[in-house]
Amino acid sequence: MDLNEKQWKRLERLIPAGKSRGRPRLDNRNVLNGILWILRTGAPWKDVPERYPSYQTCHRRFQEWTNEGVMPKILEQLAQDLHEQGSIDLSECFIDATFASAKKGVLMWVKPNSEGIIFCLKMIPLMR
Repeated sequence: MDLNEKQWKRLERLIPAGKSRGRPRLDNRNVLNGILWILRTGAPWKDVPERYPSYQTCHRRFQEWTNEGVMPKILEQLAQDLHEQGSIDLSECFIDATFASAKKGVLMWVKPNSEGIIFCLKMIPLMR
């Protein structure tokens, strides 16, 4: 399920113009749809369907937008959109951490290439 026109209009303004050296950048909407597919399914990046840009492009843009603080804003706007539609109640949220091991004496431990986990942990304060 890709972004509809209303959702895209809401998110488009949050995405900064990228620094393009060499090749022109691929369409932000299509890249974001690929990123959201990964976040929704939990699949590995290499399994991004062919209808989206390459997994390298989606992953690179995900890292870029996460580092710039764009991804939390995007997810917050999508959650707000669902709330306005009556499709989500943000008064109570849970994150399933059965896949994350806990190490004694460590505040947070994450395997390499698990940006989604780091991002989810950063989102917890925003959901309160």
